[in-house]
Amino acid sequence: MESSSIGDNLAQIRRESRLTQEQLAERSGVSIEVISKLEQGRRQGARIPTLNKLARALRVPTSALFGDGARAAADRDPDANPISLVGVRQVLAPAVGLGGPTANQADPPPTLATARQAVADASRSYYADDYATTLGALPRLLFTARDLVAATDGDDQLTAHGIAAEAHQVAAQLLLQLRQVDLAHTAATTAVDHARRSGVQTIGASVICTLVWVLMREGRFDEAERLAVDTADQVEPRLSTATVAELSAWGWLLLRGAAAAARDARDDTAQELLSLATAGASRLDGRPVPPGEFGAGEVRVMQVETAVIAGQPDRALELSEGMPTPAGGVASWSWQRHRLDVAHVRAQLGQYADATAVLRDLADRSPAWLRQQRYARDIVDGIAAGRRRAMTDELAELAELVGCTSR
Repeated sequence: MESSSIGDNLAQIRRESRLTQEQLAERSGVSIEVISKLEQGRRQGARIPTLNKLARALRVPTSALFGDGARAAADRDPDANPISLVGVRQVLAPAVGLGGPTANQADPPPTLATARQAVADASRSYYADDYATTLGALPRLLFTARDLVAATDGDDQLTAHGIAAEAHQVAAQLLLQLRQVDLAHTAATTAVDHARRSGVQTIGASVICTLVWVLMREGRFDEAERLAVDTADQVEPRLSTATVAELSAWGWLLLRGAAAAARDARDDTAQELLSLATAGASRLDGRPVPPGEFGAGEVRVMQVETAVIAGQPDRALELSEGMPTPAGGVASWSWQRHRLDVAHVRAQLGQYADATAVLRDLADRSPAWLRQQRYARDIVDGIAAGRRRAMTDELAELAELVGCTSR
């Protein structure tokens, strides 16, 4: 059976909706040039916000537009040149002979304490945006996790599976940042398998959140939403007696589900999930919550994000007012992504100097993270295209950092 492309699906759904290209352009706000190029195959793909606008205008889920060969490439950067991944591939995709994998066992055998510390160290460097250090540590970390499970039994093996789940979760998160989506999927599904074997529900919920993130990067919004919501239903705590860890696990799943629903142009579902997350966050008022964990600040971040996706820049800016900082209850990675949303809507409203200032602040705080964000490149492209004057030195520096070719 011949596979369909985004352009094929767009043309078919547009015709079924009895719209001309001109009418679709007017209704969606996407230029007729882009629509024409997609349908004629002269352009193979588009960014999620563009597809989202088209889907809303056609009254279909965004995922309905994806071609059979487009899902895994929905957010791929063909120019990506990540640090060498050979060591990680050797663990996640080992050479397998008739006798099984050929990888050597670690020497000396790991202990629960050393493995747990290795996961903590890798997680710390990842959240500090030190990707080179994290990637350098991943092969040994994943080998250690594998060998720890093999060397233990009983309750210790259950604990080992939990540690292995967290190790593979760090790997999946980093690989997504490096745009290695297929490898990230392998790491995430391995993490889910270890979490299931550990029997610890909060670990399982956490790694499912990472897998949902992977699915969204693959353009599998409907599956991502269903996985997040189904898992949230499984782990939903009794609000009156829930621990902070239980509320956090449930809340993050609701936020991931809302993110997937918003990207699939299912605004009502996204808002319903955000309402549930708000209820969960309200139960944390006055209770000590570790920095960067689920809470009211993270719900606000997702409310802004869904407003941006829905094409409501004014609403997004209104919601972003008074947003907590990482020191005030929002995870650093979440806050950084939120600031990209703010830069995006500032640029969308023609406030180019303000948008540039937001990006400059992010570049000063975390250049390694910003360099990996295709979203940042798109924003810089938009600012450069919208300005009537020549590119400033500050904008030129940002363009160089994120790999933008606009001048």
